[in-house]
Amino acid sequence: MNSLDKRKIAIVGSTGSIGTQALQVIKESNYLQAEILIANSNVDLLIQQAIAFEPNAVVIIDKSKYHVLSEALKNKPIKVFAGEESAHQILEWESVDIVLAAAVGFAGLSTTIHAIKNKKHIALANKESLVVAGHLIDKLSLENNVSIIPVDSEHSAIFQCLQGEGLSTIEKIILTASGGPFRGYTSEQIKNVTKEQALKHPNWKMGNKITIDSATLMNKGLEVIEAKWLFHLQPHQIEVIVHPQSIIHSMVQFNDGSIKAQMGLPDMKLPIHYALHYPIRVKTNFPRFDFINYPQLTFYPPDLKTFPCLELAYEALKKGGNMPCALNAANEKAVELFLNDKIKFYQIPEIISKTLHKINYITQPDLNELYQTHQEALKLAEDL
Repeated sequence: MNSLDKRKIAIVGSTGSIGTQALQVIKESNYLQAEILIANSNVDLLIQQAIAFEPNAVVIIDKSKYHVLSEALKNKPIKVFAGEESAHQILEWESVDIVLAAAVGFAGLSTTIHAIKNKKHIALANKESLVVAGHLIDKLSLENNVSIIPVDSEHSAIFQCLQGEGLSTIEKIILTASGGPFRGYTSEQIKNVTKEQALKHPNWKMGNKITIDSATLMNKGLEVIEAKWLFHLQPHQIEVIVHPQSIIHSMVQFNDGSIKAQMGLPDMKLPIHYALHYPIRVKTNFPRFDFINYPQLTFYPPDLKTFPCLELAYEALKKGGNMPCALNAANEKAVELFLNDKIKFYQIPEIISKTLHKINYITQPDLNELYQTHQEALKLAEDL
């Protein structure tokens, strides 16, 4: 990789938490270039990003914002498009080297699938794509010889630990969880937590949806399902432990009993940087971890009684079929209701559990059946 041959990045979800941090990484790198920026509806931030980075093209999914976007960029050498179909078509461009899939939730699935079908390598931050349709994406990536490089800090850690190792040598992986803002709370204390408390993550700076998922431990549950597909594991090979300092990002235990861990300060820019430059490690000026500042690293088992979302995720993974898709949709709706002050925090897992018991089970769902499951689960969750 040299400065004359920059890697051109398409960012799906450029105005979100991962997208904005990815642009910081690109700004500081001599080897990366923002080729395409795709945003859902935050047109003001997309305009700022387009002016700052001058990509080849930008897409706003919300067509009602097209005029504002095109007017703001009319004097710039930037192509402007709108709508999901335009986003799909633009990802086919030969100039795109890698697609950073950073849209939040189920909405990111279609662009991920379209990019893979067009043989684009994926830096995957949209964990829901694998949660919902892991069996389909796994098959498509093999058929199209596409690499999927994880951006989640935990999966990036596993991915890094496996460099030079074979998947068949994995005995188990150990995903670490910070425990969120309510670590150590009892079931009674959980009943009184507020939205403001839930949005204050102790270690990571993330978007609202993922911050709530972290507080309920559903984020870890989704990561368990994602890990199954990324690393071709069985549920019993995926362990979760609570590690409040968030310094060890995850570990791999091999069949000889040895363990590899990937460590560093909690900063999402590092796994983004690694994924976009992979397979080369490129020097950064990020702050460095110092053991002297962390004389003690601690570990605890997750409290499944107080935080049942993690167990619900394991159950959905073991049952398979369309259950992970239903789990994800019910969680999306429950989190949305909580953020809009319609339900209490402790009701999130209750709604998810009831939805999973009511959903029509499909053992081998195709893409259309997954879309139907998503819509059915959203409606069930809202009705509940």
